[in-house]
Amino acid sequence: MESITPGMQGPAVEDVQTRLASLGYTIDTAETSAQEYGTTTAEAVRAFRSSEGIETGDEVDGTTWSALVDASYKLGDRTLYLRLPNFHGADVQALQRALNTLGFACGVDDGYFGPHTEAALQQFQENVGLFADGMAFQDTFAYVKRLHHVWEGKPSIVDIDAEARMGFARAANVLENCRIAIGGEDAIARNVASRVWNIASATTDGSGIVLYDSEAPHDVDLIVEVASDELPEDAGPRATIALAECQNLPLRIKTALAAAKTKPVILRIELTGITGYGMFTASDAQTLAVRLLDGLCDALSA
Repeated sequence: MESITPGMQGPAVEDVQTRLASLGYTIDTAETSAQEYGTTTAEAVRAFRSSEGIETGDEVDGTTWSALVDASYKLGDRTLYLRLPNFHGADVQALQRALNTLGFACGVDDGYFGPHTEAALQQFQENVGLFADGMAFQDTFAYVKRLHHVWEGKPSIVDIDAEARMGFARAANVLENCRIAIGGEDAIARNVASRVWNIASATTDGSGIVLYDSEAPHDVDLIVEVASDELPEDAGPRATIALAECQNLPLRIKTALAAAKTKPVILRIELTGITGYGMFTASDAQTLAVRLLDGLCDALSA
């Protein structure tokens, strides 16, 4: 875009001034009335650039404009869902803070609507009786705002446990440098496997995860077999992790990788004890997929 600079006048300047004013920056009335990029507008731009860690200056270039647009979004301004590139902005960060404070941990509230935010949102939707599709429409925002007295103004509580969730950039780096084939033996397992592939693809368009159906490719570093049942007695032995009994998935995966004697490494992930009781929902599948992808990324990180 063409930079908006001091001395300019018109609708573009007015848009900048309106956004800055909505963020609490003070601009002289005479400048806003004339849609003029004057002294106080330049001061507000300099202050905003400083707050965003952008190089000092008083022009609105492409970087500054993108940051200004992101900062201007309020919760409920737009529908939020998992996509590539991820939605990013103050509205996403507000949603993350609300979810974290309400007990639906989505990791650090970085303003990026990634797979962890989607999983936390699904859990929240299911908890309040909404359709758990991981898409934030006005009905979801209405529930979040109705609970504002619980979360507003309180610090975001990030889930810190034995399987701490990886940051977006770190996970993307792992996925771009590792070749992983994942597939499922049955309907539920295929559902989970396909969700792992979807989340990885949404995390980075350079993901090295491929989804296989009946036969896994062998030009990969790791083959992950997902199954709802235990390995048949007549099957050959292989590294196996039962998720229901696993307290530290990344460490278990690292151990299996280190012990492997052949390439590609074949790792079986069993869902026994998880899928066999009651209704197995889409939210359950998504939660397992996020957990599995987290564990893989953590184990494969340098």
